Amino acid sequence: MAAITLVEESPWRWRIEPTGAMRVPGVVFASEALLPEVAADRSLQQVVNVATLPGVVRASYAMPDVHWGYGFPIGGVAATDIAAGGVVSPGGVGFDISCGVRLLLTPFERAELTPLLPAVMDQLERAVPTGMGPGAVWDLEDGNELKRILTQGAPYAVQQGHGTARDLDRCEDGGVLAGADPDVVSDRALARGLHQLGSLGSGNHFVEVQAVDQILDSEVAEVFGLHPGQVCVMIHSGSRGLGHQICTDQVKLMESAMVGYGISVPDRQLACVPVRSPAGAAYLSAMAAAANYGRANRQLLAEAVRSVFRRTVGTGGLELLYDVSHNLAKLESHDVDGEPKELCVHRKGATRALPPGHPDLPPDLAVVGQPVLVPGSMGTASYVLVGAAGSDAFHSTCHGAGRTMSRTAARKKISAQALRHQLAAQGIEVRAGSSRGLTEEAPFSYKDVDAVVETVERAGLARRVARLVPLGVVKG
Repeated sequence: MAAITLVEESPWRWRIEPTGAMRVPGVVFASEALLPEVAADRSLQQVVNVATLPGVVRASYAMPDVHWGYGFPIGGVAATDIAAGGVVSPGGVGFDISCGVRLLLTPFERAELTPLLPAVMDQLERAVPTGMGPGAVWDLEDGNELKRILTQGAPYAVQQGHGTARDLDRCEDGGVLAGADPDVVSDRALARGLHQLGSLGSGNHFVEVQAVDQILDSEVAEVFGLHPGQVCVMIHSGSRGLGHQICTDQVKLMESAMVGYGISVPDRQLACVPVRSPAGAAYLSAMAAAANYGRANRQLLAEAVRSVFRRTVGTGGLELLYDVSHNLAKLESHDVDGEPKELCVHRKGATRALPPGHPDLPPDLAVVGQPVLVPGSMGTASYVLVGAAGSDAFHSTCHGAGRTMSRTAARKKISAQALRHQLAAQGIEVRAGSSRGLTEEAPFSYKDVDAVVETVERAGLARRVARLVPLGVVKG
C-alpha cells in the first residue's frame, strides 16, 4: 500500500494526487489541526479507495469531520457519472440509511424555560423510545401500513394526523424520496421496522433541547426565524433496524453481483454495481424505502416533542426549521467539466448544502439557501449553517463534529457518574437509556465542532448562521 502524500492547496484544502488505480484525486477539507494522522488513521486510505470507483468524477472528497467508516469514510462524498457506467455503493451511504437531523424552533426564551427544564426532560425521557430494541411513538398496525410509510414517507405520517403540511415544506424532498419499492425489502427488514417508528435508537442519536447562543449572520437568521436566547429542539435519528437490515441485505447481494460486471475494488466494503443495472436499481429502491422510513421516524419524534411541550409548558407550537439527511445516495444533475451530467452523489456522514436560488428549496428559503444542521456532542455547541453559492463537493458539507476516539476507548476513559457530574456542572440535564451508551458519546471523543464549522466556512462549503448550546439531552 503506497504512502499517502497530502499537498496543501490552501490552509483549508488538501489534495491527494491520483496514483495507482485512482481515477480522480482525493480532496480533504480540513485545517492542519483537523487533518487525520496519515500513518494512524485509515480514513485517508478510504478517500484513496473511493477514488478508484468506476465512473467517479471530479474527486473523492472528505469533510473536516472525516473519520473511518464502512467502505467510505464517514464524512465522505463522491459522485459517479451514470451514463459512463457510474456505480452505486452501499458503503457510500452506510447502515443507518437517511440518518439525519431536524431542528424545531420554540416560542420560548432560555430564561423562561430554565425553571421548567427538569420537568420537560423527564417527560421527553418517557415519551421518546430509546435503545436498540422495539419501541415506537406510532406502533404500526400491520405490514400494509408499514409499506405505505416506505413509499410515502413523512407525508403519510402527516396525512394520518402526525404533523402539519408546513412540516413537509421544510423537509428535504418534501419528506419523501421517489422510487421506493417495498417489494425489494426483505421480510427480516420489514419485521424490524414494524415496531420502531418514532424511536431514537442508540449510539449518537439524541433529542436535545438547545438555546441560541450566538447569531453569526443576522440576515439569514431572520429568514430562518432564529434569535439570541431562543429555545430550539434538535432531533438526530435515522431508519433504525429496518435501514440497517436493508444495508446488510444489499451488501451481500452486491458482493455477488459485482463480479458479473467485471468490477474489482480495493476494499470489499466498497462493493458496487452500475447505477443502471438491475442490482443498482434494486439497491436504490430499497434505500429510498429506508429513507422514507427515516423521515417518517423523525416526523413522529417531532410530534412526541411537541406533545411534551404542550403538556409541560403550555404549547406544542414548535415550528420545523428544516429536516435533512446525511446518509444517502441521490441522483442529481451537476456540471462536470462544463457539461451537465446526471450523477449518483454519495454522501456518507455528509449533508447536502444547497445554495441560494436552488430549485429544490421552498421559495422562502431559496432567497438565502438551505439550512444545514450540524450537531456537536452532549457538552458542546451545535450549529445552523446555510448553503453557499459556488460551493464545491456537489453542494455538500460536514454533518457533525466527527469522532476522534473509539466508543471502547471513550468508555474506558470516564464513568457514567463522572460524566453526568461534568455535564450537570455545565447546567446540562441528561437523560440516557444506558450508562454504556452515555459514556460512549462523551464530548471529549469528538473533534472541536467550532473548528470544524470554521473550516467549512473558510473552504466555502457553507456559512455559519447560529451557534446553539445544549440545555438538556435525551440520548439513545
